[in-house]
Amino acid sequence: MMKLKLSALLFAGVLSALPTISAAQDMAVNISRLTLDVANKIAMASIEACREKGIPVSVTVVDRNGIPQAQVRDTMAPPVSWNISFKKAYTSVMFNVKGSQMESRSKSPLVNLGEGLAFMAGSVPIQAGGKLYGAIGVSGAPDGKDDEKCAAAGLGAVIDDLEMM
Repeated sequence: MMKLKLSALLFAGVLSALPTISAAQDMAVNISRLTLDVANKIAMASIEACREKGIPVSVTVVDRNGIPQAQVRDTMAPPVSWNISFKKAYTSVMFNVKGSQMESRSKSPLVNLGEGLAFMAGSVPIQAGGKLYGAIGVSGAPDGKDDEKCAAAGLGAVIDDLEMM
């Protein structure tokens, strides 16, 4: 009889602890995402920034998972710039840094993984309010630093609004 009472008390103690355990751990993750309109605004602002310099480019905006959300190619941008802009954006969001900060990794073994990584200037992560939303990749300028300036200009078109969210 004593064993039964002890078992019942132990079971009751475990049951009473369960709500505390599950309340301490979230059961779902809330992820902030850019709307299509914001992704398109970023892409077009990046295109416009490069047009002002006389440089036709391609721009890719990826979400935090590296999936393209908006991709545009200016009329005279080289066709190869389309895929390169994606690789730059993808790499930037996967490592959460600007492309220019990763150029030193261009000879690392990561390049050979076949993941489509591009360790070169021309991309910026989209970060605001402590959240990572995605990244912008730009390709087509003779120098990746110009690509990166255009990507930064695209981010600049929405950063104030994103910071307020």
